[in-house]
Amino acid sequence: MSKITETIEAVARMILREKDYLTELDAKIGDGDHGINMARGFEAVLDALDELDHPENPRLVLHTVGTAILESVGGAAGPLYGTAFLSAAKVCAEDERLSVSSVDRLLGAAIAGIEKRGHAQRGDKTMLDVLIPVHECFTSPYADGRTLYECLADANQAANEGVEYTKTIAARKGRASYLGERSIGYEDPGAVSSMLMFRAAYQFLNR
Repeated sequence: MSKITETIEAVARMILREKDYLTELDAKIGDGDHGINMARGFEAVLDALDELDHPENPRLVLHTVGTAILESVGGAAGPLYGTAFLSAAKVCAEDERLSVSSVDRLLGAAIAGIEKRGHAQRGDKTMLDVLIPVHECFTSPYADGRTLYECLADANQAANEGVEYTKTIAARKGRASYLGERSIGYEDPGAVSSMLMFRAAYQFLNR
């Protein structure tokens, strides 16, 4: 089993633990189903990984995760997260190892996929307000001379700050956009789920 596979399993367990929290957040400015949908998706991910013949192949793993999410997660999150993993799979080698450069490449592809699929950008009060700052921690020149674990620590902090940032802006995408200025003061649920996913990866890799 590859480190990427084990990391994704840690991410899935985090989402399952925080299902109710994500649902509560979404009930404030959305449909109230984000946690339920995400938990359903990552239950499907764990099932799919259990049945995988080659869990040591990161490209296959990422493709399997993306497909499972697309097929099981409702709302906007399914297409966006599913596209993110599928986009990362396209640039992932079959013997990929986690490093600063590989995280840069995989996360960059995932973000590009989300931007294209969701027609969103930084500042729209979405998951991109977490994922883009996280990605920047692995890019040059910021990451030059830094170890993977130093970048992970910085990115973990960037993810937390990204969630806080979403509280200060009005939503421009999704159900929350109907609230306009009234969405200010609330975290974006997609940003929070992205932060939790990265936190799980950080905690697992930093053991």
